[in-house]
Amino acid sequence: MTDAFSSSSEAVLQRAVSVSSIKTGSHAGNLVQLYQIAETCQFITSNQFKKVALQFPDELLPDAVRVSVEIEKETQAKTFILGDTSYGSCCVDEVAAEHVRADCIVHYGPSCLSPCIRLPLLYVFGKSPIDVQQCAAAFKELYPDHQSHVIILYDVTYSHAIGDLRTLLCDIYPNVVVSLLKTDNSCGAELIQDSCVDSDRIDSQDNRVTFKFGRQFSVKAGQCVDNYSMFYIGQEGLTLTNFMMTWNQCAFSSFNPETHTGRVESVKINKALMKRYYAIERAKDASVVGILVGTLGVANYLTIIEQLKDIIHKAGKKSYMFAMGKINVPKLANFLEIDVYVLVACPENSLLDSSEFYRPVVTPFEMELACNKHREWTGEYVTDFRDLLPGGSSHVGFPEPDQSAIEEEITDVSLITGALRTCSTTSSEIINATSESSLVLRNQTLTVANTNTAASFLSGRSWQGLEPKLGQTPVVKAVEGRRGIAIAYEEEGVGNKDASTPLQKP
Repeated sequence: MTDAFSSSSEAVLQRAVSVSSIKTGSHAGNLVQLYQIAETCQFITSNQFKKVALQFPDELLPDAVRVSVEIEKETQAKTFILGDTSYGSCCVDEVAAEHVRADCIVHYGPSCLSPCIRLPLLYVFGKSPIDVQQCAAAFKELYPDHQSHVIILYDVTYSHAIGDLRTLLCDIYPNVVVSLLKTDNSCGAELIQDSCVDSDRIDSQDNRVTFKFGRQFSVKAGQCVDNYSMFYIGQEGLTLTNFMMTWNQCAFSSFNPETHTGRVESVKINKALMKRYYAIERAKDASVVGILVGTLGVANYLTIIEQLKDIIHKAGKKSYMFAMGKINVPKLANFLEIDVYVLVACPENSLLDSSEFYRPVVTPFEMELACNKHREWTGEYVTDFRDLLPGGSSHVGFPEPDQSAIEEEITDVSLITGALRTCSTTSSEIINATSESSLVLRNQTLTVANTNTAASFLSGRSWQGLEPKLGQTPVVKAVEGRRGIAIAYEEEGVGNKDASTPLQKP
């Protein structure tokens, strides 16, 4: 009878699964072109890689096995399929690849193009369908003036069609600038450029060249990026939001290849910035800060974590670090001691909408605004934490404490609570914080307690965890416990007439 309801465990382990090759599948030609099998095999064989990690997003996992079989057949390399990444699928999961000791990673699908430094990397974006003629028609409708200064940005999955779009527009619009996908030279990543965009016109040494989020473009002489409009090709999502927050002085329009419609983006950027400014005010009021590790693959993530720890400490706040994989509301709700969280992640995943969370989640840039009095709110918004590091385009050094001078305590008024708060600690407080002990006597007994804010929060809670209380409770025999579920135990209805009436046996 057991075999009728379940199969043998040994049979499952020994079962052979036959997988058809891509060439014999129903979508043979489409899959070979979509996943660019020939170019991928050339990358593997030319570098003599023996173990290859193939990272797929959830929506492409059904094709992962067939792609893996085809690559192994053409290259004789051993492939490993990576799915269910620890963080966002747009980031390269180098940690999972190192678990199988892979020689390189092939990343499929949409990507944030954040630099990685551990393993050689090849991006395969795929070729999402797009009607170039309709896209060009939507562009002409949105920009009737042929002298308009417009920068064309796009989702990476549409890069294959940008060369054709450029051919249709640039003869009519002489001031149109088409961005080029480009990886950081120091990260050892490669991508397959088949969009026919003329990259020779872009001189990386020119000071008019902008390189952000894996996009590179050059503006005309005498112009700056703020003088241009932005035309984005792709669906509404994190990529577009990231662009609009970064270049918030530019007017944005977009074309959705799935609905074949173009529109002027009506998102209130000023309103979005004010929501982020509210989060900054919450960070200024915070005493305990939680640093959320939202990536293990983006270059320099450890450096920005150490920098955050330093500025939080100098601002007189306490920090704790959390590594919990994908972030959700129940996970963060377990730590009521934390006043605000700062998320270290790639630019696209940093802008987390924390309206459903019990505590606000801010970016490293917003945390610096809250802690560093030398950084002022000017409307500029930075989503890439690498720009905040020394040598970055938006780096602002934290003022060093002067031990000889007597610093005045600077205070301001919280816009949320209306109370006075100290903007930063004095030099003596910073120096004494590392030398003095944080253990003090409690209730004149041998029990000690930590004087930091998190310990004070714990001491004020009605339930502080299980306590032994040796010798303070009487010894009793084992008794029958409660029955039922926490919302309604059976004995809780004893006083109720209906609940106390026993069931009559038939």
